[in-house]
Amino acid sequence: MKINRKFLMLFPTVIFYIQTIFAQINLPAHGICAHRGAMDTHPENTTAAFKEAIRLQVQMIELDVRLTKDEQLVILHDETVDRTTNGTGKIGDLTLQEIKQLDAGSWKSPDFKDEKIPTFAEALAVMPDNIWLNVHLKGGEKLGKKVAEVLVREHMQNQAFLACGTEAAKGAHRIDRNIQICNMERQADTEDYVNQTIDKNSEFIQLYKVEVSPGIEIYTKKLKAGNVKINYCCTDSPEEVQKLFEYGVDFVLVNEVGKMMEAVESMQINLK
Repeated sequence: MKINRKFLMLFPTVIFYIQTIFAQINLPAHGICAHRGAMDTHPENTTAAFKEAIRLQVQMIELDVRLTKDEQLVILHDETVDRTTNGTGKIGDLTLQEIKQLDAGSWKSPDFKDEKIPTFAEALAVMPDNIWLNVHLKGGEKLGKKVAEVLVREHMQNQAFLACGTEAAKGAHRIDRNIQICNMERQADTEDYVNQTIDKNSEFIQLYKVEVSPGIEIYTKKLKAGNVKINYCCTDSPEEVQKLFEYGVDFVLVNEVGKMMEAVESMQINLK
């Protein structure tokens, strides 16, 4: 039996819409985003940090993805492994096998001495389906393409978005036009950044170092009119978090996850 190639090309899109219908209703409309997982108490960007953030019931988790020398996807913020492992060197100069030999936990605490740098697939494997995944791409078109391939394979496009630049977004959209994008082509002027994000039809924006004041509502109202979801990076001030929600921000990236989740609970902020 001969299968039409055009039908096969449409198959990922069909799966995406089916997933969206049944899964997106469970995704939170706003809340707290764990920046690199629960990085204040656990080694950042590790499965341990992600599991702790999940246990604390955050609404979104941010993680950073890079390519190894042998073009494998791993979770690491820095360009080198020096700060968060017992090794040295650029991630792009090391193979996955070499990276997996490194201790990625002891720098934080001896309790995490067996922690490893996870692959992207390993990180996705611990994520529940009712949480947003803020996938920050540390690379260009090739990285965007490879990350999108994994998201499509795991049927996780509905809950994930790629925080990236234009080239990475282009690579992702070559795999699936429905991959959601958070525009990270930051402009020196916040107004330009907001306008650019709306013009690009990006699904998310990440406001960065914008003063937490009533003036931010000028941007949030405009973004909501353009159907853009709004992230804010970053603060660990309960007072600022409360104000950001009042001003229309949807998700706030924080480092001190436990403290901030307790704070929003005490303020009786509904994060569902």
